[in-house]
Amino acid sequence: MIDKELLEILACPETKEPVHLAEQSLVDELNARIERGEVLNRGGEKVEKTMDGGLVREDRAFLYRIEEDIPIMLIDEAVPLKDLGLQETDATSQ
Repeated sequence: MIDKELLEILACPETKEPVHLAEQSLVDELNARIERGEVLNRGGEKVEKTMDGGLVREDRAFLYRIEEDIPIMLIDEAVPLKDLGLQETDATSQ
């Protein structure tokens, strides 16, 4: 999906916090909610396209979508995880 070297240099464009690959269970849950029309991005727009994967900010507050192996690292496109009541375990220890 994403090259490990690229992943090491990617960071949140807002806070510069590191990001890590989202667990598949989180991606699956978000995609199910997207299909039901329940997901808004940070800019307040409904997310209509399911994602291939995601990058989660270190504080687990936001997910940046991955579409066709390209991370969408735009602040307004981020999906607020805490607003959706979604939590993720610490995947950085894997």
